[in-house]
Amino acid sequence: MLVVAVVDKIGTGLWTGAATLYFLYVAHLSIAQIGLLMGLSGVLGIAGPPLGGRLADRFPVTRVLVLAQLARGAALLALLATDDYVLLVVFSALGALPDRASSVLTKLFAARAAGPERVRYQAIQRTAANIGWAVGAAGAAAALTVGSATSYRLLLLANVASYALMAVLTLRCAEPPAPSRVVAGTHHPVDEISTRTPWRDRRYLSFTATEVWLFLDDSILQVGFPLWIVHATDAPVGLAPLVLVLNSVLVVALQVPLSRFGSTTAAARRLLLPIGAALLTGGAALAASVSGGPWFSTAAVLVAATAFTLAEILHSLSSWELSVALAPDEAQGAYLGVHGLAQSAQRSLGPVVVGVAVSMGAIAWPVLGATLAVTCLVQHRLVGPSTRTPPRGAPPASRTPGPGSGAAGFQPVGEQAGRSRTP
Repeated sequence: MLVVAVVDKIGTGLWTGAATLYFLYVAHLSIAQIGLLMGLSGVLGIAGPPLGGRLADRFPVTRVLVLAQLARGAALLALLATDDYVLLVVFSALGALPDRASSVLTKLFAARAAGPERVRYQAIQRTAANIGWAVGAAGAAAALTVGSATSYRLLLLANVASYALMAVLTLRCAEPPAPSRVVAGTHHPVDEISTRTPWRDRRYLSFTATEVWLFLDDSILQVGFPLWIVHATDAPVGLAPLVLVLNSVLVVALQVPLSRFGSTTAAARRLLLPIGAALLTGGAALAASVSGGPWFSTAAVLVAATAFTLAEILHSLSSWELSVALAPDEAQGAYLGVHGLAQSAQRSLGPVVVGVAVSMGAIAWPVLGATLAVTCLVQHRLVGPSTRTPPRGAPPASRTPGPGSGAAGFQPVGEQAGRSRTP
């Protein structure tokens, strides 16, 4: 599955940088039309994670993932068949649904396959994905120097080919045991499994709601930094792409080594405190970047980028462990699907929030950093030691913890039997 992640990001890197230009120069859409197309696609894509998670509780996750990969490729390939705006919107939206679902399905596979080592596995997978993204983006940059309609079509086809290759590779992966279909070591039909639902779990829904805000670091790095560098600082414009390079280098270098600090539920909860401190530091550094000359502005921006990237790395570890550990075995897919809504919602909300922050000036960044730090504290309290109360209407849980679960239901943090704790 690590190879699948690399292939996925190579293909995505090839296409993402060319997508807007394809719609502009090949499909001949206006900027407003492109913005609306992407916005509508994002809205439909929000339904992908819960749908994918629910299906993975009922069917083998590898088979569901293969279908999602093929659907992504088919929707993208369909773009070549038309220049009609309505159809382009429909095909793009239909592609966004399995695209968002694939992210949750990949994480669910990791949770089931890696068991207690899921945090390290996810860190390795994220590192591999970043390497793949860099390779794909470099390939896209080389192809875009040609700037012809044919080059854009070839990049699209290369991404379609990556989906086909991913489907073949996924079929070769062994299906991991699914706690949702294995209870106390006995296989049961789906209709005999407890119908636990995350939509009645107030604590998990509250946890997911705080995640929407904490995932904002993605929009800050991808959208906020370029806009801020160009419009508010004396730093050179060329610093904007270098910030993204710095982000990728730090993720590749630090994601796996730092994974040991989030290897248990209790450790993942403790990470929320340094995450908040890093977000505060990043906000203060961005505010300071408007002062002084080019050298000072550049240094302040780099400090901010480092702080936000560190927060991103640590939050990915904390978020991953907590989202799995707090989900009951028999509804693991459904719960992770709901958690996946946080990233989907952030993709729609984040650019708007960051755009407002840039327009408000330097004072917005420490304020935004402070709200993110407070959110870390709220989440720290929310996921603290507690005995889980089953949602109303759910039968009492009597089961043996599955291999993908860090806790039986929502047992007190730090009391996970059978898992070694790394300081």
